[in-house]
Amino acid sequence: MPTTLAQKLYLLCYTVKKEKFQLDNIQGRGQMLRAGAMTELARNGLLDATGGKVRRLPGNPPEDPFTASVWFDLPEDKPKGWLKFLHNKAHTAETPVRDQLLTSGDVAFERQKKLGVVSTKRVTVVHPDLVHALQDRVRAIVLDDPLADGLTDELAMAVLAVELELTSVWSKEDRRTHKSALKAQAARFDAFIPGLRKALRDSYLASRAVGGRLERLNRTATATRNPRETLRTQHATRSDR
Repeated sequence: MPTTLAQKLYLLCYTVKKEKFQLDNIQGRGQMLRAGAMTELARNGLLDATGGKVRRLPGNPPEDPFTASVWFDLPEDKPKGWLKFLHNKAHTAETPVRDQLLTSGDVAFERQKKLGVVSTKRVTVVHPDLVHALQDRVRAIVLDDPLADGLTDELAMAVLAVELELTSVWSKEDRRTHKSALKAQAARFDAFIPGLRKALRDSYLASRAVGGRLERLNRTATATRNPRETLRTQHATRSDR
């Protein structure tokens, strides 16, 4: 089983019913893994978040290599905004956490062929029942235990999952139905670590905007090879505005 918050957040993105990590649920995962490491650092007294900015506090580096790497990235002297420390190295976060889960046997590589020719490797979960139980515990912190004390892993996961719109945890309907409860839990998280949640949301929205532009560019490139597709692409681009 995963031991760090970042490892749990990685698995949280898995859609058990569809037996895969859906693209929409991993778009901001790198940022979220770093946010998970920062949450553990704050909980262990290794960073200061006074005034909604972050500063590294002196102490012994965390034993977990990924969490330690995030800690060393933080400024020692003058506090700075969270966003750059979430966003700029988000692309480096996935591999070390995934490799830890590979070593522990929580995930594995599964070979598959695209178009029956090209062989690719896909990350899959080894124990989906345990992931489902983890997701249930995260939902329960909002639905069944709203008065729990302390910054638990479950509280952090419930709140961070909302900011990335993880449908593996909260569907759109869930977010509407439990809006008040989710907002209350977000306020509790902000009281522990002011500024981190908002920065994660900003980073995710920036990444999603870039992804949307790339998708439109891909559609346009395809359309140049297919005149009929050109008309559909132009219509889709106008509809996006």
